[in-house]
Amino acid sequence: MEKNIDKQLELIKRGTVEIIQLDELKKKLERAVKTNKPLVVKAGFDPTAPDIHLGHTVLLRKMRHFQDLGHKVIFLVGDATALVGDPSGQNVTRKVLSIEEVDRNSRTYVNQAMKILRDDPSVFEIRHNRDWFIKPTSGSGDHPFGFEQFIELSQKYTVARLLERDDFEKRMAENRPISYSELFYPLMQGYDSVKLCSDVEIGGTDQKFNMLVGRELQESYGQARQVVISMPLLEGLDGVNKMSKSMGNYVGINESQKDMFGKLMSLSDSLMMKYYELLTDVDIVKVKSDIDSGMLHPKDAKINLAKLIVSHYHSEEAAEKQAEEFDRAFKDKGFPTDIPITEIRINAEKVQIIGLLSDLAKILSSRGEVKRKIQEGAVEVDGSRVSDGNLELPAGREYKIRVGKKFAKVFIKKC
Repeated sequence: MEKNIDKQLELIKRGTVEIIQLDELKKKLERAVKTNKPLVVKAGFDPTAPDIHLGHTVLLRKMRHFQDLGHKVIFLVGDATALVGDPSGQNVTRKVLSIEEVDRNSRTYVNQAMKILRDDPSVFEIRHNRDWFIKPTSGSGDHPFGFEQFIELSQKYTVARLLERDDFEKRMAENRPISYSELFYPLMQGYDSVKLCSDVEIGGTDQKFNMLVGRELQESYGQARQVVISMPLLEGLDGVNKMSKSMGNYVGINESQKDMFGKLMSLSDSLMMKYYELLTDVDIVKVKSDIDSGMLHPKDAKINLAKLIVSHYHSEEAAEKQAEEFDRAFKDKGFPTDIPITEIRINAEKVQIIGLLSDLAKILSSRGEVKRKIQEGAVEVDGSRVSDGNLELPAGREYKIRVGKKFAKVFIKKC
């Protein structure tokens, strides 16, 4: 375990939004060093989808920081809470998942998380909250959460306090429904902290209310209160919304090296710096200084970022290959060699470019977006920029199409 408390705090504070309370954390660290007993650091992940994306890794990387300092992290699979659905940041009730869906998703979560966390029993443990809320696994030592436990937990917190959270206040003001299960969700997450006797809980800023409930519940159950560490929510590729698979603005850690590299190169320069801070251990002060002084071009900084992330989830060789491919495709105006050909069948001699691109869902999502991209000069066919939305392409041949940083090969065949 790292003995220097200041060094521990320096690493722990990196990238955080808020620590409640910092003085409590310092005391816990001092006690851990004195007794040589590591802190128990908890982070919960509800398996509502099968894939982990870079947004999830913000928490995982902070867990890894604690591991590197010698503390024990608990990767809590929320396979019980996922059945309820976290109301955080939601303006409507979440879709209820089946136990089968949650089980299927949870099986992939742990394997993906291990791409970041150290699989060392002294600093790592996997737990499932279904063990105390639904049915304990063999040998877990947990007892099912029965009616008596439900009543006891329900009496620890008032409905008025639960309704204070912003999400619920907004819904009530808009006359949107709030289910009882959603009211119970913060108590479930807080009870997780009681069961795990966590010293620290890590979560996104949208989890602050739930984590604070955990602090209060621990105290009411006679435990020391956990320290709450809030991490920023990582914006997705659109630079506006929280990274989410449902929003289509995510980068999955299981994605191909090509897709991962290409998506990261579409980041804005400002968002790039946030990705540097939250997804790498690079000295971002130096990166900013080099860009400001002209020593480092923003495009090269973005390539370095993409290489770092692709190297971590694939390999250095894969990252170098994608960087070379990107350079060839964009710097030298080349066209990637491994783009599959999509066959489009039409009952006509020609097809209008707007109709063609709107049919290619992977390129653009609507006719309106096609028109906008053409006006911006972002559409090329066989290397020539398209300026006329009425352009017609004759059937019977293959076309190479580029829209911004996206490519397609299309063979138009007359039916």
